[in-house]
Amino acid sequence: MAGKYFEELNVGDVFAHQPGRTMTETDNLLFSTMTLNPQPLHLDAEFAAKSHFGQRLVNSIFTLGIVVGVSVGDTTLGTTVGNLGFEEVKFPKPVFIGDTLYSETEVVAKRESKSKPEWGIVTFEHRAKNQRGETVLTCRRGAMMLRQGSA
Repeated sequence: MAGKYFEELNVGDVFAHQPGRTMTETDNLLFSTMTLNPQPLHLDAEFAAKSHFGQRLVNSIFTLGIVVGVSVGDTTLGTTVGNLGFEEVKFPKPVFIGDTLYSETEVVAKRESKSKPEWGIVTFEHRAKNQRGETVLTCRRGAMMLRQGSA
């Protein structure tokens, strides 16, 4: 598997993920409607044109999903037991249709599981920037990771 086992992840490791991802109108429309989010800031170009930003915003939960999703191949593909939670999710700048996101993940903490010796707990910090170099997302995610030889 491409993912890293608990022992292979060290605090301070940074993974720059490829490829970047351009956020399309179709992505935003489908995600928003599939998740039953009728927010006109995401769906209605005329409404959004009169808003503070003057254009449609990409659904922030879609942005979060893309940034975490692109990290999987470098970090947790086949080696995670599951997510433990997200914290400190921040969207300091908006994401617009047509923006391209580039993301990286840093290992910021890790510890052995007290209840499951075959697993370890890793805290990842995900960060994304747009094509202008502006930070558009930061978040921390806890993951329960397999230890080597426990698969």
